[in-house]
Amino acid sequence: MDQSLTQLPLQAQTPVPPTCDSPVLARLIRHRVASGETIASIAQKYDLIPATLMGMNPSLRSGKAPVGSEILVPPYNGIRVELAAGQTLKDLAKKYNVRPDVLFEVNGCQPNPRIVFVPGVNWSPIAAPNATPSSQERRILSGSPLAGQSTQPIEILGYGWVVHSTTGKVAFHSGIDLEAALNTPVVAVGNGTVAFAGTQGAYGNLVVINHAEGLQTRYAQLATMQVKAGQVVKRGQQLGTVGTSGQPSSTAPHLHFEVRSRSRLGWVAENPKNYLAGNL
Repeated sequence: MDQSLTQLPLQAQTPVPPTCDSPVLARLIRHRVASGETIASIAQKYDLIPATLMGMNPSLRSGKAPVGSEILVPPYNGIRVELAAGQTLKDLAKKYNVRPDVLFEVNGCQPNPRIVFVPGVNWSPIAAPNATPSSQERRILSGSPLAGQSTQPIEILGYGWVVHSTTGKVAFHSGIDLEAALNTPVVAVGNGTVAFAGTQGAYGNLVVINHAEGLQTRYAQLATMQVKAGQVVKRGQQLGTVGTSGQPSSTAPHLHFEVRSRSRLGWVAENPKNYLAGNL
């Protein structure tokens, strides 16, 4: 067993209802930074993103992991938030677009916690998480990523903390899954440049487009791809077709679609419905 890892309770242990796990902030792990380790390599070791570690550990916000320093590692991605006077978990859930019951459970079903862990939110030093997109950003993306749909597509799995139909477990879903027949044309929702077109892990066949104003869209688990990296595309241009490549979250044919925004910490997943309201 790695001697640099120990369980660290960071808040007073309060009685937890038998149906709830102990609070996430009581299950943090201490990790001592070894020579050669970076923020990215430590994040990868724990299946996290670097932003999560930087949010939990101010000492990492310079971008470097000092050798010998001890950092705190949560069990999954999210941020630590101190509630303001009079603020409730329900208020916090609304602010960060997290289901209130999920927020309640991950914090040990405590009725009035002072410091809580908000799952699935990416820490950023620039803007508040889940900030409302500007009118300019909303104009950049429009329409539906599925061509030839006479009605609004059916959402199989939404953005955020959801229960996956294949595993039955609660997990963070970085995009939305839109039901569509196999080989349905998939089109760009905005003008941009193809940053990636190829196969990538659970995404399967993936097309990534970079747009203006630091926006990015991802079209995943495709059957075919009809564009190449570096190619300039227009809104409505076909990128590929709906398929089942990678590791789909549902057995029903669908398109996995994401919207991300650029920050100093990389591409942060956003709720696609904030940008394409009325089309998704």
